Amino acid sequence: MPAHKTIANRPSEPRAIDSDAARNKPLGDLRFRQLLGSTAWNLLPAAIRRRFAKRLCDGMTVVYVGRTTDMEMSCAGFLLAQAARLIGGPLPISRDIDVPSVVTVTEDIATGGQIWTRLYAHRSGFPQVIHSSKRFAGPTGLEEHVGCGVGMTLKLSAGETALTFESDRYFIELGGLRLQLPRWLTPGQLTIGHHEINPDRFAFTLKLEHPLLGQLIYQRAVFEESH
Repeated sequence: MPAHKTIANRPSEPRAIDSDAARNKPLGDLRFRQLLGSTAWNLLPAAIRRRFAKRLCDGMTVVYVGRTTDMEMSCAGFLLAQAARLIGGPLPISRDIDVPSVVTVTEDIATGGQIWTRLYAHRSGFPQVIHSSKRFAGPTGLEEHVGCGVGMTLKLSAGETALTFESDRYFIELGGLRLQLPRWLTPGQLTIGHHEINPDRFAFTLKLEHPLLGQLIYQRAVFEESH
């Protein structure tokens, strides 16, 4: 595979800002960029950079609408997803595909992070709603909290077509105490991908792999921002 080249952006000429509106315009959210570093951030397509630099404040919500396109779930993955409903159901529980899905991202006023809500319609019964909170904290700078004190630290990586979130360590918070789970007691490696399709559409992928049981769950859905 040919090596990809990275071209540094040249500094632009300084320009005077004359209007009050321009001076008072809030900066974008720079936290994902800071976690990745400028070199990795600049590898990403402009549309992905725009989505993850969107400033959410005062309870602002961004809505993405789409449909699931792929869903694979082993027997072990199905049992794990059902058991995880005891802590709020953070994993998809149905094998249905080509069904509507909605994702909303809202400012987490309590922590300064982001609340991610994913809704998946089912061909029978009620839709599944999954809530999680991304917080800019912890040893990697980013954590995902899924409910009942359960969460994971995340590592970010970037390529020319995707932004990827990978689980690092799982933990449980009890009162003010955080217990880090040994790796043998975790469900495995969780990888979330935000893949560019075109400037208006992207694919969300979720993959959970266990070191002994192999791939437990794979899900893909395609979204576009709702205006």
